[in-house]
Amino acid sequence: MTTYLVTGTSRGIGLEFCKQLQNRGETVIAVCRDPTAPLKDLGVRVESGVDITQDDSVAALAKRLQGTALDVLIDNAGIIEKNTLDNMDFDSMRRQFEVNALGPLRVTKALLPLLHSGSKVALLTSRMGSIGDNSSGDSYGYRMSKAALSMAGKSLAIDLKPQEIAVAILHPGMVSTRMTGYSGISAEEAVQGLLERIEQLNLDNTGTFWHAQGEILPW
Repeated sequence: MTTYLVTGTSRGIGLEFCKQLQNRGETVIAVCRDPTAPLKDLGVRVESGVDITQDDSVAALAKRLQGTALDVLIDNAGIIEKNTLDNMDFDSMRRQFEVNALGPLRVTKALLPLLHSGSKVALLTSRMGSIGDNSSGDSYGYRMSKAALSMAGKSLAIDLKPQEIAVAILHPGMVSTRMTGYSGISAEEAVQGLLERIEQLNLDNTGTFWHAQGEILPW
């Protein structure tokens, strides 16, 4: 049995991760700010009240988990807000950086003592953070914050390799969730692909930027 910790689990992709992992018989720790009824009904361990933008909140989570060995850490929590050239809301952009880029790094750093040789870290970034793939512009805060997360993931892959901890940088695809306005593939299909990528992750391919379906994406 493998122990997974997943952030951003109240709904969408995070909730689906918990469902599929629970169905597989894995040990699941679901981290969120406010647990929803569907999450509570799963019967997994829920660590609520966690704000990944706050040092104290993440440190308190790490303290509660002391003595727990984590095999896989899935940094899934994220937000998207629209920022166009005509609506350059810098407060919104800062908020997206805090949640999408700094939050996962904060969580990973705080939980490092719980990881071990052979553990894996999966960062849920986005193809919208790819500079090479950007052909439509717009979405400044989201694109920039996800590009920053991908860079953090690449550095983590290098820094954690001596500890034999591998890091995946993953794009789930366009998934039908509240965050995307319910357009795209199902969360079930996306998570199936993401879990396949995590299972294939090793020290030889650590730091790779993958589409959930296996395509290596441009930076």
